Amino acid sequence: MKILLLSLPIFILTSINACSQNTVNKDINTKKHVGGPCEGCEAIYEQAPSFDNMPAVDTLPDYNEPGPKIEISGIVYQRDGKTPAKDVIIYVYHTDQAGLYSTKENQTGWAKKHGYIRGWIKTNALGQYRIFTLVPASYPKSSNPKHIHPVIKEPGKTEYWIDDFVFDDDPLLPEKERTRARPAGGSGVLKPGMKDGMLRATRNIILGLHVENYPLPKTTK
Repeated sequence: MKILLLSLPIFILTSINACSQNTVNKDINTKKHVGGPCEGCEAIYEQAPSFDNMPAVDTLPDYNEPGPKIEISGIVYQRDGKTPAKDVIIYVYHTDQAGLYSTKENQTGWAKKHGYIRGWIKTNALGQYRIFTLVPASYPKSSNPKHIHPVIKEPGKTEYWIDDFVFDDDPLLPEKERTRARPAGGSGVLKPGMKDGMLRATRNIILGLHVENYPLPKTTK
């Protein structure tokens, strides 16, 4: 699906993962729990930059290391699948080129378990987001497909999982994953294509789609 994104020059990209040690509030007024069990979702708050001034684009710390570079972009929509959703936090993390969640710096807790290749973005007024990183490797000596873990945090709701970003050209990706009937947040299957010397892929996200305990949008008569 083709989408139009605002121009975001590469020279303005910064690595948010240079983890400022700012304390991030857990939205203490959040009352609505959505999603099922979300082990490790609290990592969205650990060593995170301030949510207040977070941009809609992030370059993950591995981007300048050897490996296949990829730009992942898309639009996040409200549950109706039409209205762009602004101010939605997306937290992502993935393995390095050896398939490991390797660490750097003084990470602790879930931040240490998720490794140093992680980042945060907040959708802009048009619901847009963009990530620059490397295509991750599969776990060593495993049949697990390559994947990127995402966690979603909307205003007024608890953080929750959506389906992983996976890669359509990955020979380890099972057919059942490509054709899942109820993917959380919409399909996470990326179809990378080479453009201007790097891979690029699109994933649009629908908030709450096939997510447990998510309130349905109100309908008008």
